[in-house]
Amino acid sequence: MAACPKPGMVTVETGARLHFGFQNLALAHERLYGGVGVALRSPRIAVTAEPASTVSCDDPAVEPFVADAVAAMGVDGARVSVSERFDRHVGFGSGTQFALATLVAVARAHDEYADARTVAPELGRGGRSGVGVATFENGGFVVDAGHPTERFTSSPPAEGSWDVPRPMVRHDLPSSWRFVLVRPDAATGQSGEAEDQSMRSVVERADPGIADDIAQLLTRRLLPAVAERDIAEFGAAVARLGRLNGAWYADEQGGVYRPPAGQLIDTLGDSPVVYGAGQSSWGPTVYGVTRAETSDEATAAARRALDDAGSTGAVEVAAPRNRGATLEES
Repeated sequence: MAACPKPGMVTVETGARLHFGFQNLALAHERLYGGVGVALRSPRIAVTAEPASTVSCDDPAVEPFVADAVAAMGVDGARVSVSERFDRHVGFGSGTQFALATLVAVARAHDEYADARTVAPELGRGGRSGVGVATFENGGFVVDAGHPTERFTSSPPAEGSWDVPRPMVRHDLPSSWRFVLVRPDAATGQSGEAEDQSMRSVVERADPGIADDIAQLLTRRLLPAVAERDIAEFGAAVARLGRLNGAWYADEQGGVYRPPAGQLIDTLGDSPVVYGAGQSSWGPTVYGVTRAETSDEATAAARRALDDAGSTGAVEVAAPRNRGATLEES
């Protein structure tokens, strides 16, 4: 992106991401975490920033991100408005996307440049998974390299002493692929200190054998499916990745999937137009892999899944996003 000719109003737009799981959570292996996920075209976030002498935002939930961005850039302040947003703590990675979008918008509004990857640790982003930062940068399907286990154990190292794990694989996904997204009306997923405590508990007792199974799944099934654009094998592989991850999390979330995700996944996965289903992050969002031409049938299957689970909720269909965040100056 070219430098701003002068301070002004800047809008940054980015999309949600799905987090399919981690490669390893066991301290017995050399590398820890290693996220796997994909960027989505929708739902989206759009924030507009302009220079100001103080910090203000028309969305109180986003104002802390503005304050963090102002502090990170060392500027006086910023006025930020949010024109598009999606819910927080539902499995879409809103915290990282809001933090980075706000950072870049505030910086550019002040005629400064902020490298999202470099500043992310200062904002507390990209600590365990690098998927959110990588999808903000370039979109696509991402597998990140994780952290050396001796430096990043069950408790993260001190802030500023680590870098966001870099993607070791990044692919565009076919424009004809779709993800049907089911958000049941359930409590939001874990975040903050509660999430940190749960992750510590998971890592301290994680079975290293599950990571070995995931390594085989990744190299023998998932990555070949992406390279060969085989949607049926891709869907089956990400569903299996999610189930293996769920075995690590079972004690923390009440089962392999967090209720009612398990019932939704089983019902959705039975549809002939859904090639695999799983839970994104801590949920409650459930996804199913389908095609553009079968998205109506997949949507109907998702609504039936909600009905069968005795739940209400929202259903939408999203395409993969094969580009990073966009910036517009005015």
